[in-house]
Amino acid sequence: MAKSLAKQVGYIYIDSGAMYRATTLFCIQEGLVIDGKIDREGLKHKMSELKIRFAKEETTGQIHTFLNDVDVENKIRGMEVSNLVSPVAVIDFVREEMVKQQQAMGTQKGIVMDGRDIGTTVFPDAELKIFLTASAEIRAQRRYDELRAKGDDASYESILKNVQERDHIDQTREVSPLRKADDALLLDNTYMSIAEQDAWLMSAFQKATQE
Repeated sequence: MAKSLAKQVGYIYIDSGAMYRATTLFCIQEGLVIDGKIDREGLKHKMSELKIRFAKEETTGQIHTFLNDVDVENKIRGMEVSNLVSPVAVIDFVREEMVKQQQAMGTQKGIVMDGRDIGTTVFPDAELKIFLTASAEIRAQRRYDELRAKGDDASYESILKNVQERDHIDQTREVSPLRKADDALLLDNTYMSIAEQDAWLMSAFQKATQE
């Protein structure tokens, strides 16, 4: 949804969640996951080695996530990363660094960014904030269909459990919890088509930019 809007209006799209996913993949690659838990001190010492950027993929034209100059777009979308991303995202020094980078990206305006704390912490003064929600079951089904379309061996039950656990962790974390900003527009797209949600968003964008 965010990608579609950015493309239509000529803005830059930034997937903030991909930054936490890339950090999680970094933990896995660096052996900082021990018995399913993150070695926080080890990660803290290695944060300076963590470089994340976004660039257009030549073949498709889509924006991909690069971790230390390696395209990791597909790797960060798998369940191995999904199962660990919330524990990584609650770490205070990780969030501090990611928020700093995200705010730097937004200094020139003209961006669309999605993530779980964008309207409350990263850009509290954004001109347009959308709090997007849908039932856990529908979100799990969408992720299941997405992974199956890529040829991944996915389990709907494990994806649903992951969605529910991530929601709970992100809503109850001490640093930048997931919540609706007071001035955000609420959109529940549980029963909306992609075309319907895109039309709704474009209308909200046009209203915000004309005011």
